[in-house]
Amino acid sequence: MEVFETGIAGPLILAPRVFSDRRGFFMQTYQRQEYAALGIECAFVQDNLSRSGRHTLRGLHFQHPHDQAKLVQVVLGSVYDVAVDIRVGSPTFGKWVAVELSADNKRQFFVPAGFAHGFVVLSEEAVFMYKCSDYYAPEAEAGILFSDPDLAIPWPGHDFALSDKDQKHPCLKDIPRQHLPKYEGP
Repeated sequence: MEVFETGIAGPLILAPRVFSDRRGFFMQTYQRQEYAALGIECAFVQDNLSRSGRHTLRGLHFQHPHDQAKLVQVVLGSVYDVAVDIRVGSPTFGKWVAVELSADNKRQFFVPAGFAHGFVVLSEEAVFMYKCSDYYAPEAEAGILFSDPDLAIPWPGHDFALSDKDQKHPCLKDIPRQHLPKYEGP
């Protein structure tokens, strides 16, 4: 597996080995020992799958408490995927990284606990699959406004399809610090 660092400690872009021939391809999408050797040692407890149309923007989501690490990938189409460091006390607090994930490039994105996560669909539709390190907890669900001017994320596209909830999230600076995860060090 090829691993690419992102400029922020924690998030990783992963390129699993793909074995292709005239029939198609095979790839291993997760193997606990191999990922643990890369420092991804969380125990994933829930898998999720979503389907979205072009210009659908989901995010920026997080849970606190019940912070979730995520291992995400696209199995149909393509997305622009973003992770924002929201760990209070982190040297990269408020910084973000982005990657294009697609069925063609077969890359995965590891988003550690303590990061908000979101994506926008670049293709006609996208099927997005992800593993979570903690269960969905509705009482812990939170988010940051995708267009937060302090983050200045250059989302590709326009006229985004957003949920009512995602349109109303606060900016990061307006979230009380006790409602955000704490930085635990490197």
